[in-house]
Amino acid sequence: MATVLAIETSCDETSCAIVRDRTVLSNIVSSQIATHQAYGGVVPEMASRQHVETVNWAIEQAIQQSGLTWADIDGIAATCAPGLIGALLVGLTVGKTLAMLYQKPFLGIHHLEGHIYASYLSEPSLEPPFLCLLVSGGHTSLIHVKDCGHYETLGQTRDDAAGEAFDKVARLLDLGYPGGPVIDRLAKAGNSQAFPLPEGQISLPQGGFHRYDSSFSGLKTAVLRLTQSLKPQGALPVADLAASFQDTVARALTKRTIACALDYGIETIAVGGGVAANSGLRQKLQMAAAQYNLRVLFPPLTYCTDNAAMIACAAADHLNRGHVSPLTIGAQSRMPIGDVMQLYAESSCLPS
Repeated sequence: MATVLAIETSCDETSCAIVRDRTVLSNIVSSQIATHQAYGGVVPEMASRQHVETVNWAIEQAIQQSGLTWADIDGIAATCAPGLIGALLVGLTVGKTLAMLYQKPFLGIHHLEGHIYASYLSEPSLEPPFLCLLVSGGHTSLIHVKDCGHYETLGQTRDDAAGEAFDKVARLLDLGYPGGPVIDRLAKAGNSQAFPLPEGQISLPQGGFHRYDSSFSGLKTAVLRLTQSLKPQGALPVADLAASFQDTVARALTKRTIACALDYGIETIAVGGGVAANSGLRQKLQMAAAQYNLRVLFPPLTYCTDNAAMIACAAADHLNRGHVSPLTIGAQSRMPIGDVMQLYAESSCLPS
């Protein structure tokens, strides 16, 4: 059972955690939301600078909270892809430096793989194969989890990610940033059937629609036009708009996830990413899954948004299998989840 210290700086959270196999010993997260709220979104240069200022503190706190010493750590990990390049470089540079300083193996971790592993933190007995619905600010994918490091994307968004759509609609409704939590809160007081909205479908060349791929740009435009038509009538019915939008997103994601699971004969669905915290999605997906006797796992809210515990959990599994990254590994702003094993040196990988 490997004990790993991991650093996560892919976007606007500075996080450091220590995980032993699938048990969290510490998880420190410093959010930058207050820094970026004035700009309505993440400013990459500011995010990088704040990571530099915060990362050492996060590491010290993680070590202290765990009660361990550096001698107890088996490996060092850091998110290396995908994400904001400047932000990734901060965590990656610090992680590699610590690995050299304390003579520990280093592992570069794919951010999306971390979100997959968030479910292992609350369900340690979870084992592949299963289907992961990964929904965040930058990604919306249906991933067939076959084994550690072996993934196949079965469905994905063709334009906006679900979390991105929440942020853009929140901006249309003057709700501030980030949009997900405030829309979720307002939706509880609204009528989800007040405004019929298009869920977005991807046409196939031979006719019909893609069963697993999604689209949210049209939904965003529909909300824009709806608000423009309602404004001359007075104050916007914000709660009803939020509820109608959230219900449409949850319905679209649920329909595609259930169809994918049934088509591939997968009985367990794990949900990861920031949008996994959305109460509308949780309720709708759980109700739909129950009709088909499918198991649905949502990580605790703490592990839905970016955090280093999920990165450390993925790293521990890789390290247990003998996977180690070369110290020459670099940061990548984009990288398909199917290319995860490229992050590890062939000579350091045990045969599967």
